[in-house]
Amino acid sequence: MGDSILSQAQDGWVEITLNRPAQLNAFNDTMHAALFTAIEAARDSGARAILLTGAGRGFCAGQDLGDRDPTKMDGPPDLSLTLTELYNPLVRLIRGLDIPVVCAVNGVAAGAGANLAFACDIVLAAESAKFIEAFARLGLVPDAGGSWHLVRRLGEARAKALALTAEPLPAATAADWGLIWKAYPDDRLMDEARALAARLAEGPTYGLGQIKKVLQAAATTSLDEQLEIEAQAQKACGLTPDYAEGVRAFLEKRAPKFTGRKA
Repeated sequence: MGDSILSQAQDGWVEITLNRPAQLNAFNDTMHAALFTAIEAARDSGARAILLTGAGRGFCAGQDLGDRDPTKMDGPPDLSLTLTELYNPLVRLIRGLDIPVVCAVNGVAAGAGANLAFACDIVLAAESAKFIEAFARLGLVPDAGGSWHLVRRLGEARAKALALTAEPLPAATAADWGLIWKAYPDDRLMDEARALAARLAEGPTYGLGQIKKVLQAAATTSLDEQLEIEAQAQKACGLTPDYAEGVRAFLEKRAPKFTGRKA
């Protein structure tokens, strides 16, 4: 997958690092392909959780604009192709995984870099980190799922203000507003993120995957539809060895030992 993405297998989980620090981990086509491959490989390896972070002083500055400079092209670029061929499949892959994805935002997350983080299941950030919906500075709209996540997590008023002004949002404020899970002192971020990924990897993996699906469905379903989705997911979870183990452990007053298996 080259040097732009680093992937390191841990005990039951995989740490994936965006690795173009000189460019604040901005995406080029090679890095897109490498990240997609790394996530698929982690999934196919049987990993029970993924931790995504960035190398150097930034998490991700979004798209590398040097690759989308109209002055170096025969005409204006069709930016929809960048989305439909690169960012959108990546967001769908992360959202569709049956395992949890933790994101540790170690520095600035701008444009599609911020929205990549928001596609993950649990987002932690260093207190020095900032989220910037930088698109208005270029005459563009929030993409990579940003318009979807911002409105649903923050409401229309705050989403519009962040997108129209492109002002940086400090990590602590992002946590207070519910945009991310928690902000930590910089020197604690990776320890906390790795501990969380390890804890999730020891959990009932199939059940955690069903939690993702149920909660993600809630944004677009009616109450009656959601009640049925919950019932079907609960039926499937109740058939797993992990449910039986969880009940035994509760009754025996001990810590459960989950395998993550569906059957």
